[in-house]
This record gives sequence, structure tokens and C-alpha cells, in this order.
Amino acid sequence: MSSDILDAATPSGSDGPSDREGRATARAQRTVLARALRNASYEILPFKNTEESVLAHVPKDVALTVTTTEARGLDRTLELTERLSGHGYATAPHLAARLVRDEAHLVDIVARMREAGVDSVFVIGGDAPEAAGEFPDALSLLQRLDAVGHPFRTVGIGGYPEGHGTISDELIEKALRDKAPHATQLVTQLCFDAGTILRWARRVRADGVATPIRVGIPGVVSRQKLVRIAAGLGLGPSARFLAKQQNMLWRFFLPGGYNPKRLVEALAPQLGGADHGIEGFHVFTFNELEKTEAWRRDRIARLSS
Repeated sequence: MSSDILDAATPSGSDGPSDREGRATARAQRTVLARALRNASYEILPFKNTEESVLAHVPKDVALTVTTTEARGLDRTLELTERLSGHGYATAPHLAARLVRDEAHLVDIVARMREAGVDSVFVIGGDAPEAAGEFPDALSLLQRLDAVGHPFRTVGIGGYPEGHGTISDELIEKALRDKAPHATQLVTQLCFDAGTILRWARRVRADGVATPIRVGIPGVVSRQKLVRIAAGLGLGPSARFLAKQQNMLWRFFLPGGYNPKRLVEALAPQLGGADHGIEGFHVFTFNELEKTEAWRRDRIARLSS
């Protein structure tokens, strides 16, 4: 299906069974895509003006995740999560395993999130070159979370449709199989090709991972903003960042930046498929919240008209 079919007007001419069936299919896909965009979650970065920007531009029915970086530390993420939860947002912090010192530190984090009314977390290994303590990877933190009896309704983990820049596919696939029993949701890293995403999701499902999948997509992001974000995170000169994100960088450096319309419409016919488990979208906003939310509202309005 081309990227424009979901917006196309009803064709003129004959109205045979195949025409009616085609229009019914298009309407159904529009409905499914509109629902997926209404239920999309946003990923935000814990910068100085993030809270203000969220309050100004993001409705409270949009779930949020707050990233964690080695440069800014875990406390910045937890503090922003607490404040946004206090404003009425469903907010999940990224818990970077390599930044958690020990079980006592983890229990304190869990207690803080419970007190703030936070019922979701997203568990990652993190990019710190050395672990701060007992947790070298996401799996070890997930296992300890289960052991301490966490209260979280949703526990997210990451997936890599295009692989990982520094870890073999075999190890990534094994790690996903090991982590999946501890998680309720799987969010993919950025990938711009619907076919690659679908093939990966089907392979994951065939490998026994039944965790529901949210496809990670970029928001409406300019190349200038991406450069500023990368520099602000301390990632600009990082070989690790470039190795993992070279495909993303190449596409963002195209004139005008990136608009996710083609990708979401290419995935629309597949949403809810039983053979792959793709159920929705997770938007990497890079804090371009005003533009991304305007795009989302516009797409929902067009799809619902």
C-alpha cells in the first residue's frame, strides 16, 4: 500500500464487489491506525525545559517514558518522572542497569516510584562503559526487580530490528529470549524500514517471544535538533553512538529532517497481526514535542474524517 492510499478519496467509476471490498479495507486500516496513534507513547529527554514543554504541548492521556543517560545520571530521570507523574501523566523512567549500584539502591528507586504513583518502568542495560555495581545488564536488573517484589504494572524492554552496533545478533536474540519472561512490553529501537521491522517481529515471535511490541518511530525532528540533542547528551563524538545510530543519522541529515507518515502508514495494514505481535507505536520525540504532537493530532483528524 502506498503512503497516500490511506488519505485518498473514494474512487469514482464502477462500484463492484472488489471496489467495495477495497474501500472497506482502507476504512478499517484508517480506523486501526488512528487508534494506534491515539494510544502512542512518547519518549522524552530529561533536559532543563522538558517539564515545561510537556505541560504546554502533550495531553495527559499520552503515556511518557523518560530516558536515562550516563552523562546526566539516573537521578535526573527519576526526578522528572516524579514531577510529571504529579502533574497527572502516566510516566515511566528508563532504569539503566549499569547506573544502579546494588539491591538497596534498587529498592530505594522502587519505593520512590511507588510513592510518586508510577506504575511503569523501562529497563535497559545503559551505555556506561563500567557498571556502577551489581547489575551489568538489563537481565540482571529485571531478575532482581522480580526478586524484590516490584509493584509495576508495565515493564518495558528494548528490541533491535536492525541489530546492535557492538553486540552480535546471536547474543541480542538470546538476551531478548531471557528478558521477555520478566517484561510486559517490547519497544523497538529506531528502524525506518517497515519490511525489516515486520521480518524481525515475526522472527522474534517464532523464537518464542510473545511480548506485545510497540514500534519505535521518530517524531517530527529536524536535523539541527538532532545535532543539538546528541551534543547535549554528550553523544556527539561517541563512537558507540555513531556505530549504533549511523542509519538514523544518515536519514536525519536529509534536507528538512524526518516525518514518520510513510513508516506508520506502511505498518498500518499489519497492526494487530497474530504472527508478529506489533500493537502500536512509541515515538522518540527528541523533545520536539510541539511539532510531533501537532503531527499526531493532524494524522488522527485526517484518518478519522
